[in-house]
Amino acid sequence: MRPALPPACRLYLITPPVLAADFPRALASALDAGDVAAVQLRLKNAPAAELERVIGALRPIVQSRDVAFILNDDPALARRTGCDGAHVGQTDMPAREARKILGDLTLGVTCHNSRHLAMEAGEAGADYVAFGAFYPSATKAPPAMAEIETLQIWAGTMELPCVAIGGITAENCAPLVRAGADFLAVSHAVWAHPQGPAAGVRAMLAAMEASNAL
Repeated sequence: MRPALPPACRLYLITPPVLAADFPRALASALDAGDVAAVQLRLKNAPAAELERVIGALRPIVQSRDVAFILNDDPALARRTGCDGAHVGQTDMPAREARKILGDLTLGVTCHNSRHLAMEAGEAGADYVAFGAFYPSATKAPPAMAEIETLQIWAGTMELPCVAIGGITAENCAPLVRAGADFLAVSHAVWAHPQGPAAGVRAMLAAMEASNAL
């Protein structure tokens, strides 16, 4: 599954670092609230057996809504369990090796604040690159902060889709949308929204649409 360049910035959900017992219900509610391009399952340090159990519970919820289900870190497990693709960081697995494992499934690569790393990822077969963190994050401490100029230059010169990630909320997403991000990767802003995940998705989509109109 190779994604086409989207017509406008879209939402890319990342699961919280710890999943509550009712997370499948919360996930379904979020996906039913509006347009979501992808959901990435990110459970750092979880044993393979636990990951397989969670994938089995969540993947049908996501894919039945025509949303891509992406697994963080483990391309082999992603392929074995029917995921739509995998996302790898700079210290997880070389992008070229991940590409070989995934075949025609989607590959995303974290590139921090580096267009050079992003170009290398594209040459290795990535379907999208991720820049960030742009803001302090409640879920992950980044090695370095990213600059909006990096996103602007990439979006203005390259066809490979880019994801903006890191501390993104409805209140601060406008500069990233206007800079040309194809996707905004969001976690805390949705799952910790005071009115629930569905309200979090609606708030993000409204803010993104308003940003596109500016």
